[in-house]
Amino acid sequence: MARYILMLSVTLLALFTLTPGQQTPPSTTATLHAAYTLPPDADVGQAIIPNIVDPQAVNPQSVCPGYKASNVKKSSNVLTADLTLAGNACNVYGTDIEALSLVVEYQAVDRLHVEIHPRYIGPENYTWFILPDELIPKPQSEGNSESYASNSDLDFTWSNDPTFSFKVTRKSTGDVLFTTEDSQLVYEDQFIEFGSSLPENYNLYGLGEVIHGFRLGNNLTRTFFAADVGDIIDANIYGNHPIYLDTRYFKVDENTQAMTYAPEATDKSAQYKSYTHGVFQRSAHIQEVLLRKSNITWRALGGSIDLYFYEGPTQDNVTKSYQKSAIGLPAMQQYWTFGYHQCRWGYHNWTELQTVVDNFAKLEIPLETIWSDIDYMIAYRDFENDPIRFSYGEGAGFLARLHQNGQHYVPIIDSAIYAPDPTNASDAYPPFNRGMEQDAFLLNPNGSVYVGAVWPGYTVFPDWIGALFNGTGANRWWISEIAEYYSKIKLDGIWIDMSEVSSFCVGSCGSSRLSLNPAHPSFQLPGDPGNEVLQYPEGFELTNVTEAASAAAALSSMSATAAQASSTTTSYLRSTPTPGVRNVNWPPYAVNNWHGDLAVHAVSPNATHHGGILEYDVHNLYGHQILNATYHALLNILPTKRPFIIGRSQFAGSGKWAGHWGGDNYSLWAFLFFSIPQALSFSLFGIPMFGVDTCGFAGNADMELCSRWMQLSAFFPFYRNHNTVGAASQEPYIWSAVADASKTAMKIRYALLPYIYTTFYLSHSTGSTTMRALAWEFPNEPWLASADRQFLLGDAIMVTPCLVQGATSVDGVFPGVESGEIWYDWYNQTVITGVTAGQNVTIDAPLGHIPVYVRGGKVIPMQEPGLTTAAVRASPWSVLVALDSNGQGTGGLYIDDGESLVPDASTWVDFVVRNSSLIATPRGNFSDTNALGNVTIMGASGPISSVKLNGKEVHASTWNLQTSSKVLKIAGLDSLTTGGAWRGEWTLSWS
Repeated sequence: MARYILMLSVTLLALFTLTPGQQTPPSTTATLHAAYTLPPDADVGQAIIPNIVDPQAVNPQSVCPGYKASNVKKSSNVLTADLTLAGNACNVYGTDIEALSLVVEYQAVDRLHVEIHPRYIGPENYTWFILPDELIPKPQSEGNSESYASNSDLDFTWSNDPTFSFKVTRKSTGDVLFTTEDSQLVYEDQFIEFGSSLPENYNLYGLGEVIHGFRLGNNLTRTFFAADVGDIIDANIYGNHPIYLDTRYFKVDENTQAMTYAPEATDKSAQYKSYTHGVFQRSAHIQEVLLRKSNITWRALGGSIDLYFYEGPTQDNVTKSYQKSAIGLPAMQQYWTFGYHQCRWGYHNWTELQTVVDNFAKLEIPLETIWSDIDYMIAYRDFENDPIRFSYGEGAGFLARLHQNGQHYVPIIDSAIYAPDPTNASDAYPPFNRGMEQDAFLLNPNGSVYVGAVWPGYTVFPDWIGALFNGTGANRWWISEIAEYYSKIKLDGIWIDMSEVSSFCVGSCGSSRLSLNPAHPSFQLPGDPGNEVLQYPEGFELTNVTEAASAAAALSSMSATAAQASSTTTSYLRSTPTPGVRNVNWPPYAVNNWHGDLAVHAVSPNATHHGGILEYDVHNLYGHQILNATYHALLNILPTKRPFIIGRSQFAGSGKWAGHWGGDNYSLWAFLFFSIPQALSFSLFGIPMFGVDTCGFAGNADMELCSRWMQLSAFFPFYRNHNTVGAASQEPYIWSAVADASKTAMKIRYALLPYIYTTFYLSHSTGSTTMRALAWEFPNEPWLASADRQFLLGDAIMVTPCLVQGATSVDGVFPGVESGEIWYDWYNQTVITGVTAGQNVTIDAPLGHIPVYVRGGKVIPMQEPGLTTAAVRASPWSVLVALDSNGQGTGGLYIDDGESLVPDASTWVDFVVRNSSLIATPRGNFSDTNALGNVTIMGASGPISSVKLNGKEVHASTWNLQTSSKVLKIAGLDSLTTGGAWRGEWTLSWS
């Protein structure tokens, strides 16, 4: 019966009861075994009630006096002022700062900076308020132009009535973008509050990382505190990106062209125009953003107000400017990383990995990279393989075969380092000793080493902040350890996990307990006896009604009993401010942290970095810094190759070093959907190398879910299947239907690799997005504001996946049709007809089919699909032309060696279609000898009697016009391009 009861956990209620990702490792066959288990209360902190739901919480706006501005000075681009407390200090959640400084600067035509910080800052409190440039570079003014303010579309004004407030307005429309009017500025040593009114039914995007719909809505509290949580809806999870984009739609009068804000733009016959601006709050402190019906409120537990307003007026403008000015452009990835990746927690030895690789080959399913989770380690210790299951000798043979096949290997490296039992010589762990010699680890306030607990037992944590500001050795040590490990295991990339940073106990719980190591966490593993992953796949009850009813009855009885047993009143800890003293462990203002107490499942806020900086002030940057250290560690090994890193915790700017996967999601249909808004958000955050655990991490997937998910993820930049130990296997070859569905989608993906690589190169070089929301490419269609069940890959490919269990069709829109946009079906290459603006069209989507469309006016470079990316790169080229309504099209192709950090040679090819001719113009010096195999032109009108390449007739037997579908297919071009398709300019014409 217990097994049947577990079935019900696959409903959405299971989001709060399923194991959220890695919670315990499987037992190892190595010689080291945990003899001690942490007590159940090791990871239990104080009972904290979030301020936003606390009936006793004080509203700062009702008691705080605000500030008055004085000593105002203004030049062409800069305004400065002193801000002084306008009344008696309220000290509501900290000690009020009496004197502040205001700096307003037009840093570029499209960027306005507004900064407020304490007037008097010294070395003793610098990081309480200031985010050092060395951690997150501060955007700087571009040049010395005196005309930024006059030429900008942003206008800054301020008032002292009744207290200081400021307003940012768009000059061209008169629209107020941000205003603190009708509210008080609150600035204390542990609490800052400011906010702005927002228009009716506003459209905000960003403020990640969060599992939520793409459009954030007006009833959401976003907490910025990196946490090892699992993919819980609306909770604070792994990363932090304190930026939002605000898109506003205006109805245009067809006679006067006057614009009126349109909160409910439902008239599809009307003309609309949108404007998008961005707001970046450059702060790494713990924050909370409250989105409510008519306003946004920012609350922070330290730091400064460091706002950057980007005028847009499009998403593309904002995103590019944000990356170029604030966070940096994303790292270019090696070509092979766009292949398919297979992983799971539970591949227990090299033999199992080889079996997986062989199974993909036998069934001819593409496989680029095989991954190892923590199974490979000896007792879960970084940099050491289990000598029995993952010996270095056997591994060398496995990796040699893998690399010979053009495939790759990526292992996980966790963020905590095992601290061995000092009384047991057999427990020696050299990486720890070497780290101690270099002062590489985080400290307690008394200067002793901070000892938490993670997978291997009691652990220490590299101190990246101390290395940066105090010269200690964390980075040097990390680089050295990865180099030493690489000498034994020729890895091709690194997967960084647990980097929020996570700890399984409150405080420095192991400081006096190292003799108990290796210690087991206080919870069971998925898959361990008594903790099997037995829940049925979601929707099982739809086809197994009797069994589901029995389970429901049993669960109902258990729930009633549990409810009766838990009717006690919780006593919450509420701390009050002490003048001049910060309470970093239990701040007076309690944010809505998923784990409650800030020290639960995390390193404690009072942990101290070498030099004195507290973890409280830099917690959100731990994952960011370990990615930086790992990037340089890989460069140290292979100085000329682009490092490949996938990390869990990240911050604004992490994309210049690494990609990100969506964390520990669930084998539930809801998370199939959530993968799309999550990916679109990371496009805004400058981390385009994004993907999720395909088929779900926690729980058990079934054939239908995995079929749909394997096809959807084929159109994400990072494409990996991964799941938890103890769950059912979900490699695509487990089910024949999933294997077939995967092959179908992979064939498209691998054929499109040149296009995907080119699109990603543009993200790297210009800041454009790789995965795109429909609303970005079609900004004047307000009915697309919430569209997050379809997306674009680059500017030419639209994907409309089926996301509903049991469905055989999907509703989708075809944007731009009213303005003449043309869409072609990928499969039959015919134009979509009979569609109106904003119309939800029912599209056939039987299991195994994912609807894909090509946008008219685009030229797409392709190659032959293969089982590896190396095979694709060695195949003939092809070009897919999708003509627009005028018979024209454009496109581009970027080619290099696919791996060099700074390529010695590269080539860019421009494609232009006009007057029934396709012209390819290469520029650059990269040598590619693959011939041009074929060209397909969709939308070609007949009759056609002649096809020529560079004026030379192409034999009629090699081309064919399908008059009914208007598709011209031209083959046999390889004999005319034997020196390589891009050796020189060519023109292909038809008439």
